[in-house]
Amino acid sequence: MLTETLVTRPVRRADPTVSPPTTTSSSPRSTSSRSVARLAGTFGGGAILGIALLVAVWSFLYATRLFPDNLFPSVPAVWRAGVQMWQQGLLGPDITASIRETAVGFVIGTVLGIALALGTATTRTGRFILQPVLRLLAPIPTIGLIPLAILWFGIGDASKYVVVALGVFVPVWINAHAGLASTPADYLQVSGCLGSSRWLTLRKVILPEALPDIVAGMRVGCATAFVVIVVAEMTGTINGLGYRISQAQLFSQADRLIFLLAVLGVIGAICDQLIVNVARPFVAWAKEEN
Repeated sequence: MLTETLVTRPVRRADPTVSPPTTTSSSPRSTSSRSVARLAGTFGGGAILGIALLVAVWSFLYATRLFPDNLFPSVPAVWRAGVQMWQQGLLGPDITASIRETAVGFVIGTVLGIALALGTATTRTGRFILQPVLRLLAPIPTIGLIPLAILWFGIGDASKYVVVALGVFVPVWINAHAGLASTPADYLQVSGCLGSSRWLTLRKVILPEALPDIVAGMRVGCATAFVVIVVAEMTGTINGLGYRISQAQLFSQADRLIFLLAVLGVIGAICDQLIVNVARPFVAWAKEEN
């Protein structure tokens, strides 16, 4: 008896744990979203997106007509006011004067803040004699010292240098003192066991460890410097962005006033980023450690 044997090929069943291959298709919307995210990840791109959002919100509020045009001008009106001041030769000299006075006061205040922080954080005499005096003077608002500075140094640049330096000094000294005084004891013990001198320990251990705090104090001092210089230029002077802001307020020129405030914000942001870029190679270890 003959039997026929049917031979069939084994059928491979799909593994349920393996997902089938998918084809990636990039839609224009997803591509644009990735581009926006990549742009926002950079400092310049984030600034551009932030300014664009601010302009959009401002334009929306202007379109609602909740405020009169002379108090809440449109973005093009603010831009035209700034172009007009530039063409009249008012904006350039004012920006130059404010940056010069701020820069000189910032350097003086930073140097004094770091120098006195070294004394109050690393010496017994500074800790018990100088530190209480500085803590007593720190809460005094720098803006309140402007009339006294004008009385002592006149209405020239010297009084502005003094008040800006005092405004910068306080945050720089507080942050530098905190950083210098909080050096880990293990670092100091290892440095002493290796036979390092006091000066070498200060230069190689204490200062590098405190540098992130010092940079933070400098950034706060930079922002404070622009606040102080604007108030100082509003009294007894005929140049600077603060003087121009006071004039715009006196004549109810809201478009000029808003443009000048925007210029101050841009200059302050550039100076802050400059401090960050200069200090980045020296404080990179702190980011890696964190």
